[in-house]
Amino acid sequence: MSSDSPIKSPTDEDFMREALKEARTAMDEDEVPVGAVIVQDGRIVARAHNQRETLKDPTAHAEMIALTQASAAVERWRLTDMTIYVTLEPCAMCAGALVLARIGRLVYAARDPKAGACGSVYDVLRDGRLNHCPEVTEGVCEAEASDLLKRFFHARRRQPDGASDSATSEQFQ
Repeated sequence: MSSDSPIKSPTDEDFMREALKEARTAMDEDEVPVGAVIVQDGRIVARAHNQRETLKDPTAHAEMIALTQASAAVERWRLTDMTIYVTLEPCAMCAGALVLARIGRLVYAARDPKAGACGSVYDVLRDGRLNHCPEVTEGVCEAEASDLLKRFFHARRRQPDGASDSATSEQFQ
């Protein structure tokens, strides 16, 4: 007699770990280690990491790239049936893009008290004056995401040129 074990449904932690993989890739590329994945029906449809330095583009945040990928994957811009997992609380630009994309849900790991726009400094996603307010869950895998950012900025400060143009770096000292 065989007993089938139930198929495990992926959890928020599982998907955030995928976003953390993207953040590690960013760090390996000397980018601020922020990663994002977008999920639809339990399947990752987009994955990205920060590429501002690589692309020389101030808008090349993980969230922006992932939104573009997800829209291309499903051939539409309204992403109401999707969840985005991000390792750092989105900034005002990215939060605005999430509203415009009508993303259904945001899950993020670490808060950003210097530039976060999903509850820390601003609360774009919960502003009832806007035409869309996604569900927000925070703190998933927070310690791991914060540690990654701390290690990145610690190493950055030890470089001879002291390169760090991000206000976020002060938070993760």
